Amino acid sequence: MKHTLHPVVATCCFLLLISACSTDDNPGGGTPNLHLKGNPTDVAVAYTEERNPCTQRNPYRNLYFGDLHAHTTASFDAYGYDVRLGAEDAYAFAQGQEVLLPPLDETGRGTRPQKLSRPLDFAMVSDHSEYFGEVSLCRDPQSPVYESDTCQKLREGGTGIVAKFGMRYTHSSPSRFKDICGEDGHGCDDAIKEVWQRLIGASQDAYDRTETCAFTAFIGYEYTSTLSAANLHRNILFRNDEVIDAPVSYYEAPRPDQLWQQLDEQCLQAGFGCDVLSIPHNSNWSNGTLFVPQYGEDADPEEELRIAELRAKLEPVAEIFQHKGDMECMNGLSGTGGAYDPYCENEKIRFDDPLSDCGDDTGAGGVSDIGCISRYDFLRNVLKSGLREQQRLGVNPFRLGFIGSTDTHNAIPGSTEEQTFLGHVGISDAEAEDILGNGNATHRGIVNNPGGLAAVWAMENSRDAIFEALQRREVYGTSGTRIALRFYGADTFDEAICNRTNLVKQGYRQGVPMGGDLQNLSHAPVFVAAADMDPGADELPGSPLERMQIVKGWVDAEGNLREKIYHLAGDEQAVASADDATCLTTGEGYEHLCARWQDPDFDPDVPAVYYVRVLETPVCRWSTPLCNSFEEDDRPPRCADPNIRRIIQERAWSSAIWYQPPAE
Repeated sequence: MKHTLHPVVATCCFLLLISACSTDDNPGGGTPNLHLKGNPTDVAVAYTEERNPCTQRNPYRNLYFGDLHAHTTASFDAYGYDVRLGAEDAYAFAQGQEVLLPPLDETGRGTRPQKLSRPLDFAMVSDHSEYFGEVSLCRDPQSPVYESDTCQKLREGGTGIVAKFGMRYTHSSPSRFKDICGEDGHGCDDAIKEVWQRLIGASQDAYDRTETCAFTAFIGYEYTSTLSAANLHRNILFRNDEVIDAPVSYYEAPRPDQLWQQLDEQCLQAGFGCDVLSIPHNSNWSNGTLFVPQYGEDADPEEELRIAELRAKLEPVAEIFQHKGDMECMNGLSGTGGAYDPYCENEKIRFDDPLSDCGDDTGAGGVSDIGCISRYDFLRNVLKSGLREQQRLGVNPFRLGFIGSTDTHNAIPGSTEEQTFLGHVGISDAEAEDILGNGNATHRGIVNNPGGLAAVWAMENSRDAIFEALQRREVYGTSGTRIALRFYGADTFDEAICNRTNLVKQGYRQGVPMGGDLQNLSHAPVFVAAADMDPGADELPGSPLERMQIVKGWVDAEGNLREKIYHLAGDEQAVASADDATCLTTGEGYEHLCARWQDPDFDPDVPAVYYVRVLETPVCRWSTPLCNSFEEDDRPPRCADPNIRRIIQERAWSSAIWYQPPAE
């Protein structure tokens, strides 16, 4: 599918307090260099592991794209759908090697080739830790439980057994399969540790410790709490080789606060060099439970503060986009304090009519697409809620940066191109009729999308540098595109900063990057945001940019969440389009967008949070050409579903910059 846009143009516009500019109308100036290089000898990287220093160190940060959420055959729901690719295969795929996806042939090999058009810079395999032992024992013919009833059913695979495994961690007191793990559940302990060591080994083997620093592989896993069938999942990412002996799973920690406590005790406070992050995902499946500002019925103010501080320490970022949808925002929910936002209709997984609004309560059943939908299922409102908690507790537990990921269950991290999407879950969506259908009890067919990417501004491509970028939130999420995005805030910026090739240098010297704080300002903060379009690959060209916006959130004097969206640069009215019959594109877009902006509604006494959203020009969704490949009378019914967008706009979301008033 080739784009037929007119040649990319650049404009310069000045609107109100906005100064937006790009290349052509700035004689004597230049395009901002978003990839500014510096002297590597000026860079101090705090290594916590043995490795060679990277030659590509940069004090102004390099941009790296990766995927921190990928499952392999070690995950029960991947294995149950015939995925036989392991962590070694996933890391090889991330670096550009071809793999074979199910269906399997008579020798047990996949039959569908898949390969990235562009390798990733970093990745993490995040298999479900809850069934490491069970899946391993059921696969091993030498295992004493190999012929158990549950193992036989798991090897047969299918939705029934996958759903049965998944239901085990919807209960507050989960129990293991007795015919695999024994009456006391400890018969799987040794197998769990063996699987964990194999995953660690695969990460170590894939990690480039030479000065080339071509690829970074993180050690991690997924914690899969699904209490009351509401999603409380986290990906656990370790900084270096010093990791805990075995994963803290839902079986050891049914509640997230128990997870944080055990990670703190076993890793952060254990004194052997362990460091760790917890990355929440799929708030849109959580019925409000993932980010609701509650701390337990018996928590007093001191306990609330302790939990909030621990959460803030361990969870600096969250997924805003992945194959199960867009978690930025949703129209129609109560208490959001904003006007209708047409770009909140992007890749939703629930189409309730009428909308099932949780209001100030929480619900259950989200992973089955039932129960109420909460404002706290969407990160824009979570950021605003964090401001309110900061006022109440003195700490913001929801000071979250944004990343994207795929959540692939095919062991293919980073496979986000709409044009080459082959599904996410083995034989579950291997056939066109299946991937365009209703899905099943565990996956959603046509509702799913290829997933997103994590973009990181780091000094170099090493574990320590990327980990530190995640901690300081100098990261952003995309819907799968590779837009380059910078965002800075300061007391002031040169009005002509978008004409300057040294925008990045000014951003760091005068202000703070995305993820930072602005404090004690006597006047409205000034922001600068700049984006470059994704150049694409040889046979998969990128799409030009359409517009750039800034989203502001705050809490009013009555404690209500509020928001407003401002246009920064590009076209306020769409001038490019895509034909859903042919997928040809027409119209104009931008190779670069840049804007200097000062908040016209600033109140120095009101805390606020700001993030940038960049949209590309429209293209066909992955499902559109596949639906079109059928004769009209033979198309799967969901191809005609008006809730499934035929045309989409890929996008990027910066991590936020926070404003905090002077202390009283």
